[in-house]
Amino acid sequence: MAFRTKELYKNIVRKVGGEEMLGPGVKESLMQCLPKSKVVMGRAKRGLYAGRHIQFGNQISDKGGNKSRRTWKPNVQEKRLFSYIFDRHIRVKVTTHALRCIDKAGGIDEYLLKTPYQKMDTEMGLYWKVKVQKLYEELGEMEVGFSRRRRKPRLSRDSKTLN
Repeated sequence: MAFRTKELYKNIVRKVGGEEMLGPGVKESLMQCLPKSKVVMGRAKRGLYAGRHIQFGNQISDKGGNKSRRTWKPNVQEKRLFSYIFDRHIRVKVTTHALRCIDKAGGIDEYLLKTPYQKMDTEMGLYWKVKVQKLYEELGEMEVGFSRRRRKPRLSRDSKTLN
């Protein structure tokens, strides 16, 4: 799912019923909410790449200074990340940069919640983000009551100290 702002904007306007239905302030706020135009490489759609993509450049030889065109691909690893909200492991392809971001955020759940929609550039990331948000909202609505177990005192307070 390569994001294209104009296409998304047209789809939303069509669903609303045309640009006439949008007020002047709504149009600007809609454009701000939409992600910036970006093309995402194909395999990045199936993992969490945290903005890393294939880079292009020249490899310059030491002796002659000859330039050879080459690419640098992101360091992708397949990992099992534990999700506390789902209480299970999630198998996902992640870049090493994304792993550092996940560690810094405090786990996969927090990373998905803290990353804004505009920066989430993959379809899989958006899918997991929505699932985690929905579960957190459901847990927030639940009333959870905790009761402490009262311990029985080992020694009674009335007992005299030993000599």
